[in-house]
Amino acid sequence: MAKETKDLEAAIHDQTNLVPLKERLTIFFTLAFCMFLCYVDQNGITVLLPSIARDLNAADTIAWAGTSALIANTVFQVLYGRLSDLFGRKKIFVGCVVVLAIADLVCGLTPNADVLYVFRGISGIANGGIIALVNMIMSDVVTLQQRGKYQGIIGSFIGLGNAAGPLIAAAFTQHSTWRGLFYLNAPLCVVAACLAAWILPQSMPKVNFRETIVKVDWIGLFFSTVAIILILIAISDGGHGTPWDSAETISMLVIGGVCAIAFVIVEWKFAKLPMMPLEMWKNKSVACMLVQSFFLGMNYYSLIYYLPLYYQNVGGYDVMRSAVLILPLVFVQATFSALAGQYMSFIGHYIEVIFVGFVCWTLGSGLLVSLRTNSPVGHIAGFIILVGFGCGCTFQTTNTAMQAHCPKSQRAIVISNRMLLRQLGGAVGLAICSAISGNVLKSSLPPHLQYIAYSTFAVPPLNTVSAADRASISSAYADASRTVLIFCVVVIGIALILTFFVTDKGLKREEDVVEEKVREAEMGHDPENETIPKEKPGLVTRFKTWRNSLVKDENNAGVNKSPPVPLQSRDREEAVTTAASKSSLDPK
Repeated sequence: MAKETKDLEAAIHDQTNLVPLKERLTIFFTLAFCMFLCYVDQNGITVLLPSIARDLNAADTIAWAGTSALIANTVFQVLYGRLSDLFGRKKIFVGCVVVLAIADLVCGLTPNADVLYVFRGISGIANGGIIALVNMIMSDVVTLQQRGKYQGIIGSFIGLGNAAGPLIAAAFTQHSTWRGLFYLNAPLCVVAACLAAWILPQSMPKVNFRETIVKVDWIGLFFSTVAIILILIAISDGGHGTPWDSAETISMLVIGGVCAIAFVIVEWKFAKLPMMPLEMWKNKSVACMLVQSFFLGMNYYSLIYYLPLYYQNVGGYDVMRSAVLILPLVFVQATFSALAGQYMSFIGHYIEVIFVGFVCWTLGSGLLVSLRTNSPVGHIAGFIILVGFGCGCTFQTTNTAMQAHCPKSQRAIVISNRMLLRQLGGAVGLAICSAISGNVLKSSLPPHLQYIAYSTFAVPPLNTVSAADRASISSAYADASRTVLIFCVVVIGIALILTFFVTDKGLKREEDVVEEKVREAEMGHDPENETIPKEKPGLVTRFKTWRNSLVKDENNAGVNKSPPVPLQSRDREEAVTTAASKSSLDPK
């Protein structure tokens, strides 16, 4: 089976399509715009949930508006790598944006909570595809060394979407209706789909649908879907909505565990084109970074979800101020995502950026544990700025680093599995934090306020309760938040430790340089006008090179030498020669 899998992977069409600078910029603007809308949709909903619960009379079940999207996003992440390999990135990407537009429109028009939950799940499927495919398309249109720079730019738009989503949602909630966010996002998604269909390059030949669809690992998808759904629901409700020792919880965990084992066996022994090839886990660095993705997802999504609850239920801030207080994290993340990508491309290496990022992230998460009911806003902002710096230095850089360790045929699969594990980590992290928070609240709240522990969104406005009840609620939520934050420190600390087992292979790849030169020669571009970025040495190395060149010039002074051939001329000759040899080998 392993040989057959390698043969099928080798037969996958290479969708690499290195493009000129102007076209590259339009592609990245389109991808960034789509990512922005995706994260506005994902994060805006968290602010809307209390209003939706009141409007649709769904306080007991409203958590499913977020859970359904997250589970659907997680389940389908693993599928997008193979679908894009078989049918082409552009078709799948445009389809996901269109599905998101339809889902948002229906969510805005929904008459009841059940319809909302179904279409939030559909929007989660679409969002998962957009996020995964943006990274895959990016890896097709730029070289590995350039990738960090452009992924940093995409990362900054992710941060902007994370910031804008809650703010826009809060504005609609306070001044209009919660449905306004969906009414705004749906037409913008239509515009984004049109831009993507027009601008993104098509590098996939036509394929026979019937012959291609059977190559998809449907059995593996079935087992992974059942395993993820059952395990996440059991973890989320265990000890909180349902006792851990109940037949319902135990049966879901057992069936989910059996399906997870069955999924691994299918991927290992039976799938011809597995969605999660076990071969990639044999690479120590890739395996460590995949596990890192799981743990950073646990920390990040838990912080994004529980910090606003801390602001509202402990600090007593309203929805808008709670959204504003998240801005330091997302703006710093956006800024340093772009800067870290630029720096990584400049030096041609990634491990130092990743290490510093995880150190700061762990330190910031640890400082957040010290928060109390009367902690000043300045302290909170300072701590989450440190977390934002760590997020910016790790989110996109780990993505580029993983691609440096895998062959082209597995690039899309590695990206989709990274996204799967990050989303799975987020889902598991939220489920665990929900259980932790609920259990702490039950033990801390007085009997007449116990109902709050069963629904995060059942908390009454603090200005409507007595001073004694207000103090009890704030104290209970402070205890619950502190316990959740301790959990977050542990998981991000594990991610930091795994950094020591990652090897830095650098970002310069000879095949990328050759492909870029061939493209320029075939298109008639002059290398003098568009230079291929080279790996930049450090300051000490450049100083030594400059000093040695001075010594060499002094030693050679007065000696007649023929003028050296300019570097750019040599590059042009090599490019033309390579292109000529390639064209002579291609069958006409």
